[in-house]
Amino acid sequence: MAAELAKLLFAEGKIDAVICFAPACQIVDGFRRTFTKVLGRAFDGRMNAAGTAITYQSIEHQEESFWRLFEELRVFTVFDEIHHCSGGDEVQSPNIWGQRIIQRIQDSATYTLAMSGTPWRSDERSIALARYSTPEGRLVVDYQYSLKDAIQEGVCRAPRVTLVDNSEITLKRIDNIVDNYDGFSSLLNSSKATFESLVTHVGINRQLLLLAQKRLNEIRISMPDAAALVVASNIDHAYKVSELLQQMDEQVVVVTTHRNDANQVIDDFRSGLSRWIVAVGMVSEGTDIPRLQVCCYLSRIRTEMYFRQVLGRVLRQRSKTDNQAWMYMLAEPELSASAERLMDDLPEHLAVCEHLVRVEVVDEAWRAEDGFHTSQSPGFDFTSLKPSARTKEPGGAASPAEQLGQMILLGAFREKLLAFF
Repeated sequence: MAAELAKLLFAEGKIDAVICFAPACQIVDGFRRTFTKVLGRAFDGRMNAAGTAITYQSIEHQEESFWRLFEELRVFTVFDEIHHCSGGDEVQSPNIWGQRIIQRIQDSATYTLAMSGTPWRSDERSIALARYSTPEGRLVVDYQYSLKDAIQEGVCRAPRVTLVDNSEITLKRIDNIVDNYDGFSSLLNSSKATFESLVTHVGINRQLLLLAQKRLNEIRISMPDAAALVVASNIDHAYKVSELLQQMDEQVVVVTTHRNDANQVIDDFRSGLSRWIVAVGMVSEGTDIPRLQVCCYLSRIRTEMYFRQVLGRVLRQRSKTDNQAWMYMLAEPELSASAERLMDDLPEHLAVCEHLVRVEVVDEAWRAEDGFHTSQSPGFDFTSLKPSARTKEPGGAASPAEQLGQMILLGAFREKLLAFF
């Protein structure tokens, strides 16, 4: 949309150049590809180019010659995910990116377009360039393109969010005291177990991965290049997830900030046929890989903003028949609430449907019985699965799940499907 708008402004002789700002290098690369294609001109900031795209991080390192462009040319400035830049006043001081935007761009750019899929900040500060109503302090937007609009117009797939729980959890603490819980919510509320200890638990990871694998196999019957994303909690966890997928006879790509070739790996995956990509944060926001249709949310981050950003990776529709997007995550209270609020944005015919089923798995073998997936699995004992040296926590420390003692999942896994289709 931003590129088409720039094309129109160029055609009407209203601008001389376009400068785009984005929160990550992968998104910057996406802007450059899209603007080059739509405008039919180079978009690399060199002579005779239509403009350029840079990261917010680079703002504070720009020379004075860069800022003079806004005074000497008619510049159309595009801000992607503008919530990264806080505004505010002397009491609520903006961050450095927000300061530069307010001081050097706000009154100098001929046109500005500020966009965000999650238009709020976790620290509750105001957003640069944004207007707020008084006294309520609500964000005033010029145009809102809702998920409902996007689904109805075939731009986005309708999300199917599956919340996975377990009906019988036994926690044998280091002091040999045994406690029982009827779900992840009660475990988190009534024990020292942390959410990170759950999302890094091998048995739980395997369960979500098996559900996602089965779904991906079904989707690839009609969409042969469909792929799945796993968002891990940390780099060690990402490699552990990769090992689990390999045990499931899957080929997987891992991208982390520790890889010097991470951007190239993402580009290769975008245009390839590989089935799985595991990341910590590099594919969570803005990265455009339309063939992603299934996601396992194993991040320790539980904010609604991050949840929606991750979900957005599997929503981009490519054709009329390409309408399936699935996310699998734990039935943790905050995430469950975020998922249910998301359903408020869906068209009426995709209203919330709480569909509860019971699933268990043993030896990765599935069999259907009365419409449900069942087995005689006694559960998973995390302590019996020793992490490899490569996936051990930094400094040789035990992982969060190991620190708990022995956690065994004895009951059936349960799925709560938030969608109707």
